Amino acid sequence: MSEQNSVNFSISEEQEMIRQLARDFARNEIAPVAEHYDQTHEYPWPVVKKAQELGLTVANVPEKYGGLELSLFEEVLVQEELAWGDSGVSTAIGVNALAILPVLIAGTEAQKEEYCGRLVDGKMAAYCATEPEAGSDLASIKTTARKEGEHYILNGSKTFITGATVADFYTVFAYTDPSVRHRGMSCFVVDRDWEGVSVGQPFDKMGQHASDTAEVVFDNVKVPATHILGQEGQGFMIAMQVFDRSRPGTAAGAVGVAQRALDESIKYAKERVTFGKQLWQHQVIGHMIADMAMEVEAARLLVWKSAWAYDTGDKNTVITAFAKAYAADRAMEIATNAVQVFGGYGYMSEYPVEKLMRDVKIFQIYEGTSQIQREIVVRELFRKG
Repeated sequence: MSEQNSVNFSISEEQEMIRQLARDFARNEIAPVAEHYDQTHEYPWPVVKKAQELGLTVANVPEKYGGLELSLFEEVLVQEELAWGDSGVSTAIGVNALAILPVLIAGTEAQKEEYCGRLVDGKMAAYCATEPEAGSDLASIKTTARKEGEHYILNGSKTFITGATVADFYTVFAYTDPSVRHRGMSCFVVDRDWEGVSVGQPFDKMGQHASDTAEVVFDNVKVPATHILGQEGQGFMIAMQVFDRSRPGTAAGAVGVAQRALDESIKYAKERVTFGKQLWQHQVIGHMIADMAMEVEAARLLVWKSAWAYDTGDKNTVITAFAKAYAADRAMEIATNAVQVFGGYGYMSEYPVEKLMRDVKIFQIYEGTSQIQREIVVRELFRKG
């Protein structure tokens, strides 16, 4: 009997408090200003500053460096709630968690103290991997870091970098030995104010307008050898470890948007009357919303399992790929159906669901496309051994 009860789908009192903190923040601080930032494309500094005061921008930073040191499971609880409020703002808040991961994974104690400390002091950071010709195929990056004495000379450009324009430092992937492909990739911490570092203007995007995305160029940047993370050639491995930790949080953001689309659909279907009935009483609409609810819950459980697997030390690569692809794909479907529930009003910007549909598309693209997640699943299913 005890073994049968070992599986537990409830969360602890402390986890519920963390989730409620994020939920209150999303509803009181993010959702009311989401439309403003969507229309103006401004960076949401006032909201980010409030998030910093609560420690939400350093959620995964260990307590000894001043962070919250949340487990990954606790992180996904937070990410879902923040994305419910606005996924662009939640991305702006959460970008530090991604950028600092290479430091937490491979950094020295001195590197961790320095760069975690900057984030705790209110600085921001960005993760620089994607390039114009290397998105899903990380091994195809062109950025190089050539060793010269006590420095590396860093050259290359990164694109679609979240948080680029506000970052104080970057974690950057570059080849120290391009001849051996991914085994010659390394990772560095690069300060924004070093000579040769430049940042472009934010891109105009379909959605998530509150989150800045821009190009970062490194032109003969002298990077002290003390700023390499781990050893030469460990960059690709670091990036793969980053994905195992970061993708569940990204998937949780998709669940948050999907939950918001479901909530808005339920609210509207109660208020709207057609043919003498509330909208939800028409079976075709009621069943559509029922399917949305089932898919939200299924996606949430996959995300929870992927985070739980990471926290317990289990290999979570496959379940994380499941969660990332399923949550992103279903969230896109749910947001699209929410627009359909609203009918013509759903197509209008004065109602929230058209924005949700624009915002959620990126979840099928960044942190590994839905197609790449399926490639990962196939690789693992048919791996020899």
